[in-house]
Amino acid sequence: MDPVAEIKEAIATYAARSVEQRSRWYSPAAEAYAATRPSYPQQLVNAVVARSGLTAASTMLEVGCGPGTATVSFAELGCRIVAIEPNPQFCLLAEEICQRYPNVEVVKTSLEEWEPQQERFDAVLAATSFHWIPPEIAYPKAAGSLRENGWLILLWNKELQPPLATHEALREIYRRHAPELERPYEDAATVAGILTALGQLVMESQLFHGAQQGQWLVESLLNIDDYLTLLTTYSPFLALDPDVQAALTSDLRRALQQIHGDTVPLTYTTAYQMAQRV
Repeated sequence: MDPVAEIKEAIATYAARSVEQRSRWYSPAAEAYAATRPSYPQQLVNAVVARSGLTAASTMLEVGCGPGTATVSFAELGCRIVAIEPNPQFCLLAEEICQRYPNVEVVKTSLEEWEPQQERFDAVLAATSFHWIPPEIAYPKAAGSLRENGWLILLWNKELQPPLATHEALREIYRRHAPELERPYEDAATVAGILTALGQLVMESQLFHGAQQGQWLVESLLNIDDYLTLLTTYSPFLALDPDVQAALTSDLRRALQQIHGDTVPLTYTTAYQMAQRV
């Protein structure tokens, strides 16, 4: 299956859940998500701001702000941000982290339910969230929320990965406890293919033009507890039976300690994709 078809299939799986199911999906891991998911590097934010021409006078709609991971980076501009988020736990966390930014308004709703009325924004931002929304809703609703030539800005933080040798060493543990979680190592070519496919979906909507993108490889170092907590924020882990998750985590901890000691070296790709409303 080609990357575009795979991405479409994955999005269809997410979108098959009701809005209510999607809005509660991360509730069990909301605080862990806020504590361990990486932010978006300043280099990425700077590139997006420079290319889009966003200023303190701009307005932005953020779709699926989560616990405010990307919100605070753009709030520093001083521009008005309406950050919509359907998950109640995420809304509370986002409100807390954005307290010092009076220019940010957190609204508990989904893009499907959002009614912008007469307001049109200079940018619509979605940070690792747009794949949760059916594309037949996501792209028209985003385009309809933008001023003429306004920007759709998609940010992506791919999953954090340990070194290839560590990944291979852990595969037997995944096979034993949760074979559905076993996945190939995503090398640079694979990640590039996934990001290209996501970008193609934007252009396939025929609602945007002038696509631009950029990406960076980020190195990180987490202690084992934080890494294992991070894993529990990914959707495949969230779907596991609690007993299976506990057994899997226990064996992963033991193996990682034998390989790396107290900390795990990780890498992930961070990227942006931008296009203007037709």
